[in-house]
Parts: sequence; C-alpha cells; structure tokens
Amino acid sequence: MKLLLLISVLLLLTSPATPQSGFESYHTRNDFFMTSPGAMKLGLYGYDNPAMLNFVKDFDLLFAWSGEYGSFNRRGLFVGLPSFGFFPQTGYSVINKTIDDKRLTEYRVSTAFGSEIFGVGAGFSLPVRDTEYFNRKPAYTLGTIYRPSRYLSLGLTGISVTNFRNYEGIIDVAIRPFGNEKLTIFGDYALRNNMNFFDGYWSTGFAVKALPGIRLTGRYFSFNTFTTGIQFSLGNIGISTQGKFSNDFKYNHNTYAVRIGSYEKNMPDKFRRAGNFASIDLSKPMRYQKYQHFDDSYTLLEKLQLIENVAQNDRIGGIVINTSGMNINHAMIWELREQLRELRKTGKKVVIFIDNADMNIYHFASVADLIVMHPFGTINLPGYIKGNVYLGNMLEKVGIGFKEFRFHEYKSGFETLTGDKMSDEDREQHQKLVDGLYNLVKNDVIESRGFDKDEYEKFVNEVFHFSAQNALEYGLIDTLGRWTDVNELINHMVGDEISLLEDNRLQRFLQRTDYSWGRKPRVAVIYAEGFCSMETGMKARSLAKDIEKAREDNTVKAIVLRVESPGGSTLALDIISEELRKTKEEKPVIISQGSVAASGGYWLSMYSDAIVAAPNTITGSIGVITGWMYDNGIKEKIGYTTDFVKKGEFADLGFGVPLPILDMPLLDRKFNKQEEGIIVDMMSNTYERFVKEIAKARGKEYDEAETISRGRIWSGKDAIEAGLVDTLGNLTTAINIAVEKAGIDIEEGYEIIEYPDPELFSFSGLIAFFVSRMIEIESPEATKDPMLQYLRLLNKHNTQPLLVMPLEYMNYYFN
Repeated sequence: MKLLLLISVLLLLTSPATPQSGFESYHTRNDFFMTSPGAMKLGLYGYDNPAMLNFVKDFDLLFAWSGEYGSFNRRGLFVGLPSFGFFPQTGYSVINKTIDDKRLTEYRVSTAFGSEIFGVGAGFSLPVRDTEYFNRKPAYTLGTIYRPSRYLSLGLTGISVTNFRNYEGIIDVAIRPFGNEKLTIFGDYALRNNMNFFDGYWSTGFAVKALPGIRLTGRYFSFNTFTTGIQFSLGNIGISTQGKFSNDFKYNHNTYAVRIGSYEKNMPDKFRRAGNFASIDLSKPMRYQKYQHFDDSYTLLEKLQLIENVAQNDRIGGIVINTSGMNINHAMIWELREQLRELRKTGKKVVIFIDNADMNIYHFASVADLIVMHPFGTINLPGYIKGNVYLGNMLEKVGIGFKEFRFHEYKSGFETLTGDKMSDEDREQHQKLVDGLYNLVKNDVIESRGFDKDEYEKFVNEVFHFSAQNALEYGLIDTLGRWTDVNELINHMVGDEISLLEDNRLQRFLQRTDYSWGRKPRVAVIYAEGFCSMETGMKARSLAKDIEKAREDNTVKAIVLRVESPGGSTLALDIISEELRKTKEEKPVIISQGSVAASGGYWLSMYSDAIVAAPNTITGSIGVITGWMYDNGIKEKIGYTTDFVKKGEFADLGFGVPLPILDMPLLDRKFNKQEEGIIVDMMSNTYERFVKEIAKARGKEYDEAETISRGRIWSGKDAIEAGLVDTLGNLTTAINIAVEKAGIDIEEGYEIIEYPDPELFSFSGLIAFFVSRMIEIESPEATKDPMLQYLRLLNKHNTQPLLVMPLEYMNYYFN
C-alpha cells in the first residue's frame, strides 16, 4: 500500500521532458464525468482513479457518449462490480473514438481494495486498432483515495505507459462543508512529465444535490473552458448530461450518460405507487447471533432492522408475515410486535398469516391490519399459568437433604427442593407476573382489534378454543385463506396488484448505495447471554474483553449491552461489570433487557446510562442465594459408603459422591453452625454490596433500594414504577437511545457492530452432549443448554453465594 502511494506521488512530482505521452491526458479522459473522481458518487468505476472501486458495493454500469466529434463518435462503457469470494472490487471499461475514419478502442481493467477510509487501486489499459494514429500505448494506472472524515476526500492518481518513460500525476481534493452530498467543492491538478511543476492543468468546481436523485454540477478548466451538468436518478436507472463551453460562453458540445445498477433514493419514489410487500418468514429459530456456518436461523436484530428499513422505503407498501411454526420467546414477540406497531404509524400495512395460534402468537398477530387464518387452523386463548414441581418430600423419602440460605424472603430459588408448595411471597410474585402477562396481551389485543373488556374476558374464560370459522365469526381474524392466497388477499385489501419480495430479493431491494465519506460512527451491540460463569455460558473473561475492545475502539461511540441472563457467579459478574463501569466513563452504555435480566442479569444492568426493558421482561430479583444437597440417610438405604483422609479442618466441606448424569456432588454431611455462619456472612456481605450498588446506580437511598430488592422478581412494566428500569422498548429503542446520547447525527448515519464473534458451527444438542463426554470437551451447543448450564453452575459454585434466579423461573427464560 505504501509503495503504491509513493509511486503515485513520484508520478505527480517528477518532470523529465519527453514529447509524446502514449495516453490521453487526465482532463480529456475525465470528460465523461462531471467532477473530479472523488467528488461525486463513484467516479467512473476505476477508469479515472482505480481506487474509487474500493467504494463500489453494488453492480453499476454507465454508458456515456460525447458529441465532440459527432454523435456517438466518442463513447465509453464503464462497469463497476462489488467484491465476491476472494475477488476484490473490479472495474471494466471500453472506450471508442472515431476521427477521420480512424478508430481507437481502449480496454481497461482495474481493481481496488481498502477500508471505508483508505482505498488503493491499480489498472491496466490496452489500446487496439489505429493506435499509431491516436498515439496510444498500453498503460498502467495507480491510485489512492483517503477519506479521513465525512468532510474531506483526497485522491492521488498516476498513469504511465509500460516503458515508464511517459507518465502523468494527478491530485484531487473534494470538500463537503456540511458533511453530506448537499454541497461538494472540488479541485484537481494534473502534471505530465514534460511539464514544469507550475505548468500543469487544473480544474475546480462544485456539485449540489438539490433534491433526492437530482445533482447539479459546474466545473471550470484552466484551459479556458467550463462545463455545467445535471444528473437525474430514477432508482436503479439514472441519466445525466453536461454541456461544455468556452470562456466567452460559446457552446462546444454535450456529453450524455445512462446508468443502470444500484438503487438510489429519488424524488419519483415519493409519488410512485408502493406496489411491493415485504414477505417475512418466522418459522425458523430466532437467536441473538447465528453460527457462522450451516445456520439458517434468524436473529432478532436483523428482523427488527428489516422492519425499520421497510418503514423508510417508499417503494414498499407493507409487510406480510407467516407465523406458521413460529417459536419465539415472549419478550422477542413483543419486540417484533412493537416494531410492527411503529411501522403502521407510517401508513404502511401489516398482514399476518396464522394457522395454529396460542396466546403469544395471537398477541403478535393482533397488531396486523389484516389477519389471515388457515381454514383448518385453530386459536387457543387459555390465559397464562406458571407453576412448579416440589421435590422436598421426595428427597426426604430417598434420604437426601437440602440446605438453603437466601437473602431474602422473595429469593425463592430452592423452595422446589425444600418444600411442598409455594411460599406466600413466591406466590405473590408469581401471581403478579402472570397478571402482568395476561393484562399486557389483553390490553394490546383490545386496542388493536377494537374489542371491549367483556368481550375479551369471554374469549378467554368462556370460549377458549376457536376453530377458524369461530374465530372469523367472533372477529378475532379478518378472513380465511391459505398462505398461497395471501397475495390475492393483499391485492383486494389495497385495491391494486402487488408483488411479494422474499429473502435475497427483499434484501437487495432494501439495500441502498451509500455515497458518504469516511467511516461512519458505530454502535456496538454486545450480547450478554446465558448463565454468567467464567468459561461457559456468558463466558465472563471473553465478554469482558469484548467490552474493552469496544471501549477502546474510537469509531464506537456507544454500547448497547443486550442482557439475556438469570445471573450466575458473583466473581464472573464482577469481571464484566468492572469493564462496564470503565466504559460508562468514556461513552454511553445502554442496557437492553431480554426475556430475563434478573438477579446477576440485573447486576450487569446497573452500570449503564439507561435501562430499556420489554413490559414482559423478568427483571429485578436483587438477592443472594445458595444451597447444597447432603446425605440424609440415602447411603444406608441403597448401601454405599464413603471414606477419606484429610488435612485441614474444613477440607471435607465439599466431599461427596457425584450424582449420575448431573455431575453434582451429594455431600457427605451437614454443615455445622460455624460453617453455616461463615456462609451467611459471605452472603450478607454480597447482598449488602448488591443493594448499595443498586442505590448508587439508581439514585436511591439504601433503605429505599432495599425495599425493592429482597430477591423480588419484577416485570419490566412494574420495574418502571419501582425505579429499576428507565423505559419500555425493544432492542431498536435501546440503539436509538444510544445514538442520541452519543450525539450521532441521524442524517449522517451509523453502523452497528456485534460482539462476541459468532461461533463457527452448530451441533444438535443430543449428539453434542455425548461427543463432549467422549472427547472430554464442552461443545458449543451443550454449553448453551440453559438447564445444563444451571446445574453445572450450582455444582461449580457449591456453597458460594450466587446472584441467580430460582430454578422454577427458568420456564420464563426458556419460553
């Protein structure tokens, strides 16, 4: 890269004298375009400066011709191709010129690579036919483009014949005073090797983006001529023309061009019929991150962004969604629904197809303008239930004891192993959560479908099960039809013919060529997912490094931490939270809570500028718990014995027999009072620190924070009132808050980068489980199994205080 830059500079600055060049001068070559190479769009796709190809993201083709020697006697075809596979961006051009029955054809191929800031390119041109008449020889071209910010573009280009005796160097500079395409001021200077330094040719001018898709240009040349031009974009097609005049305004000739390729936003879109609907399939699993290979699942962020992009696209009239086979947790469902609700505010339509719908799927579908149901589908609206299986009596009968310590009454983590029913406190918080889920769905459905409260209560408490025909009669849906009928039903709804855009076609349709300069500011979305342990689940050490990397990256202006965790090891949580504390001092940190962000998941949420939750998020659970199983007669009942030697009074605290499959020890004995006192002191200190940190982070007194702690679970909606959460919203809401707090200009735009790096492969859980046993490693899939993580966490941190949710709350996490 440095060598190419040096060669370009040398070509610009050296000046031994030779009479013939063997190639066309820069300003003549550039006659087909309206500005210097770096000033507007993508130049001539590497024909003028090959480094411009570095910024080509989509296929583009330009055909241009000039009237200087008569119609079509000078014409060029220019093609820019994006990178694919191992091939970088590539450009091709063919120039034809005819004078006095002599014809020259020049072929050129160029390529480039680089980053958003710096590009390097090289090209080779080969003239054929009447080359002697036109004094043309094969030539090399080298070029660089440097764009350190959205305000400045610097270019260097050097061209030389193959024997390196004749060459030309060009420097071009472009400035955008407002940091966007509204106004660009440019200038360039070209010097051949037979010229003195101050005898070179130059031009200067401007480009104005008057309206979307309309650009005006003016350019003055040092050889006493000037051009004026106008360019129109009609989406994937564009046309342009410019006239050339002498200093006394005498008309010389016109140049014309037609472009086909990448889509550009334009004025006609505002008036064009939105004759397309985006088709979204939700039948596959939805994750936060996909594996790098062999994974056809969806991610939450990509679907939220897709809906947001549809909302901003004038050519798409709405979205149609197939929910058949959908299996997404309740928080993600609400987040997608909320994004669709925002989409409808723009006037676009939402159509949702259902076949067999439960409470959650119908809640999601109710946001639609049109609900289409399969003629043999069903809707079940039974309400919500959450319950536990209590094993206390069974463990006692088989001779296993269980000792529980907790801070405080709502931290009910081990009640299922010690008792036979819910405690009053646990029943209270369970009921509060179920009531919240029920009322959320009830209120949303009533608002969207226009039912009154009595109607809805009848649906749930009297009817419950609806056939397709019943659902239509009760107004739960709008029409019956199969998925193959949806297109026709939308045509009827909008009163016009529409086309459904799916998968790759939809992505290409939404993609827009970006002509901004420099590297856009970034927002890092970091996923803190799973139980928090050092090397498994959330992988605390690795996640802390990701947070540090995002903090030290100057292009990252804000961080959104997506917390999907019921907690875990206090030490592991502290390693992550320490990095969050450091980061918050340098740039905004916004928390987006998923379906569960409680106990240790809330510990991570504290160190932020804002906490965003869904109304059905499970959060809070600010408390500490620990417990262990011990022999209470099982050895005598089944006939096994244990024995050991030790050195150290407490050496046998963790000694016991591993339980089959679970790989957890059954301790040989109870703890004595001294040992229990040590554990209680550890837990008390941890709890007190937890509450102190809550009070500090949320601006409360200790006693005030303690009253909303005590191990209590809160829904996202109730957590707002308790002062534990700042606002309700989805992942997009959190990103928007991050953008605002970072001071990022929305018009300038921004990029999203995600951490951690996704894993390579996905294996089936069952196979991975046995393989991990055989080769004594933990497979990615096995370590992501929440129940297995939970049991391993308890085993690894036996007798240690944990910031983790109760086992019975895992059904909120799983579903």
